[in-house]
Amino acid sequence: MRVRFWGTRGSIATPGSTTLKYGGNTSCVELVTNSGHRFILDCGTGARALGLDLLRNSPKPIRATLLLGHTHWDHIQGFPFFMPAFEAGNEFTVCAPQGNGRPISEVLSGQMEFTYFPVELDQLPAHIEFRELGEGVFDFGKDKVYTQHLHHPAPAIAYRIEADGVIVVYMCDHEPFGEQLWHHGAAPGLLDSIFHDADRRHAAFMRHADLVIHDAQYTPQEYPEKRNWGHSTYEYAVELAAMSDVYRLVLTHHDPTHDDAFLDEVQHRARKLARRRNFMMQVMCAYEGMEVHVVGPQTDRIRTIDTVLSAPIPAAKINAVVVCDDADLRPLIVEALKNDEFEILASANADAALRQLHDGEADILILDLTSRSDGLELLKRLRSRHATARVPALVVTSHGDEPVIKALDDGGATGHLVKPFTPSQLCARVRACIGRARLAAAAAAV
Repeated sequence: MRVRFWGTRGSIATPGSTTLKYGGNTSCVELVTNSGHRFILDCGTGARALGLDLLRNSPKPIRATLLLGHTHWDHIQGFPFFMPAFEAGNEFTVCAPQGNGRPISEVLSGQMEFTYFPVELDQLPAHIEFRELGEGVFDFGKDKVYTQHLHHPAPAIAYRIEADGVIVVYMCDHEPFGEQLWHHGAAPGLLDSIFHDADRRHAAFMRHADLVIHDAQYTPQEYPEKRNWGHSTYEYAVELAAMSDVYRLVLTHHDPTHDDAFLDEVQHRARKLARRRNFMMQVMCAYEGMEVHVVGPQTDRIRTIDTVLSAPIPAAKINAVVVCDDADLRPLIVEALKNDEFEILASANADAALRQLHDGEADILILDLTSRSDGLELLKRLRSRHATARVPALVVTSHGDEPVIKALDDGGATGHLVKPFTPSQLCARVRACIGRARLAAAAAAV
């Protein structure tokens, strides 16, 4: 399997004399299997150079599967300049996460309206199909692609591609769940010491990978001022990859303020940390033009991901309980969930919702931390009741500061969502909480 980096920058393209080594184009990675199946991971400005290379050097017709991690501009802005889409006979499947509120075809066509671009999406001569993916496992020919939700302000997913007997994992954009562990230089050395189940699940998704491509936009020193922006530090990526028996880690999504000299230092520090955690793991910062040939495993380790991660979550079978005393917020939450095909089992203030809950009925609890009944006390009450002791709980809060988040984790929250938020953000976070709970339940049953 061959992997080539065409864009390594995050947020905005940064061409110039200080970014010549690592590149200035935004995210785009090409992966080609031994059978010739081409995956394109994200479609930032790096996709322009990739498209021109395909026109010059690839057999015709050109076929590829585009796997978009999410639809922020730095991950899709190269699509209108991807020239193979302008030739009839070429075929592309564009995949993106569910939960954007609009079909992916509408999202991409929005940046190609005549106000912004001279050619509209439906005028492209190539044959283009669109797929929206939740968490699950998907077959693309003989290759398997697993997906898992990431922690980002917009719906975002990671991709785990298993083909040719090797595993490549792509994780952009993602922020740690247990933030306080990752910006004081106090990162743990063992997976068991990560207190947040969501970070454990994130680590499990990259388990035994031959290559992990991970967001590392910030340093630990920068992270405190960038919290809730949806990105990781290099320490977080290195720690989790080392714990997860990853063979090679490539750090990407470089911040636009980080020049070549800065990234040289990031790479040096990341390698130094990796030597302490897992001496065999290779670590490097991605640069434009870097090509990695991924070969088979170096040991006989178990290499199949836990089947729980591959089990899609059928939306129609999810029973949600909304516990909220805010008469204005509660109907907005309910409407967002119903539009995403969730079933609303109960929607009421705390006392009324608790009276309606029975054992085994609820799949997810959505709690408003600012309710009159005191959100933390309510969370403790729910965890003390048999009917709701193990039901995943997403807490909606106006406070994203560290003491509050730690109190939520200690109180048994599965995840949190800081106001204000969009309906798509709410639904994506709900699905992530359910997935984490199912993984934890399966692990406990082993």
